[in-house]
Amino acid sequence: MSFEIISVIGLGYIGLPTAAMFASCKKKVIGVDVNQHAVDTINRGEIHIVEPDLDMLVHAAVTEGYLKAVLVPEPADAFLIAVPTPFKPCEEDAIPEPDLSYIESACKNIASVLKKGDLVILESTSPVGATEQVAKWLADARPDLSFPQVAGDDADVNVAHCPERVLPGHIVRELVENDRVIGGMSARCSERSVELYKIFVQGDCVITNARTAEMAKLTENSCRDVQIAFANELSIICDKLDIDVWELIALANRHPRINILQPGPGVGGHCIAVDPWFIVSKTPEEAKLIHTARLVNDSKPEWVIDKVKLAIADYLQLNPTQTTKDVTVACYGLAFKPDIDDLRESPALSITKKIAEIHSGFIIAVEPNIQTLPISLTNVELVSTKFANAEADIHVLLVDHVEFISTVKPNGIVIDTKGIW
Repeated sequence: MSFEIISVIGLGYIGLPTAAMFASCKKKVIGVDVNQHAVDTINRGEIHIVEPDLDMLVHAAVTEGYLKAVLVPEPADAFLIAVPTPFKPCEEDAIPEPDLSYIESACKNIASVLKKGDLVILESTSPVGATEQVAKWLADARPDLSFPQVAGDDADVNVAHCPERVLPGHIVRELVENDRVIGGMSARCSERSVELYKIFVQGDCVITNARTAEMAKLTENSCRDVQIAFANELSIICDKLDIDVWELIALANRHPRINILQPGPGVGGHCIAVDPWFIVSKTPEEAKLIHTARLVNDSKPEWVIDKVKLAIADYLQLNPTQTTKDVTVACYGLAFKPDIDDLRESPALSITKKIAEIHSGFIIAVEPNIQTLPISLTNVELVSTKFANAEADIHVLLVDHVEFISTVKPNGIVIDTKGIW
């Protein structure tokens, strides 16, 4: 069965590029989102996020009539769920648990328009067992249809998991080129999912079961998290021992079998800072190393804040006629990684917010990829790199945006968490 109409539920950093890719292959795509602004922006042929080349794809798709955005799901042949999976509220120091309410809501919303022969794919990064839960929610809402947990290959509606595995800033290219892990709840579910993705995916579509597909994405990001934790812990050790960690890593990496990553102010984003907790929450007694890595990376922002406090004290000692209110602190970068506008789980953002809470002086932020500051940042002014370089007394480099790499190291006290100044 061919797929003539494809629906993508959630038009964020993954959903919108995915919708645009299907539309670029002349498939009719219906994008669904609860955000009226996002829907209106897309229907004008514009985008509400920053991602290279995506604006041209969306403009062409909308202009040619292959892509439209709506608030309420409409009938389609395939439904891809790409909604957030945040954490449930929890006590400090407790193990965060995933909140699947967005996925549940998406399932309930599409259930009314499902028909025999449809395919539902969960793309949202999810804990093990989430795809089975999706099938259960759909079955509960539509008892008139059969699903693979009961009917297997003969199910009226096929269900599978296919996690996204793309790098922000390179999403358009990687959606096409990267291999996809496809975990169907039956062989038929996997087979039809491969057929769907092969509309635009040039990489291999590797078939497994749903639980293994879910765990594959969590494993990839947990591995990365552990590697970053090693680098971050090493930077703290080197600071105490008066060793240049950047030189040390460069020397160690000259060994043919060593590849240490670069340290930073912490770990952010919607994947690496989140996904390991999905494993830890399911298997807290077994996931000791993964848990420790999370604690190391989550504690790094506090270490940076302590460095800022010491820098303010050093500045006041050098300038005894001034008070704390006279000290201007500039934070360079708010995104969770270079050259994007994505602030989700960003350690740079949390560090800037904390500095604004504890410092009574002027706080300025430089983030070239956004136009306005998030409402969570109070008592902070968004300025240009040039202004910050000239006006700040303490310069805190948090993200290695290309604009900062080409900037001469500013005068004053510099705290460089990325090793570029």
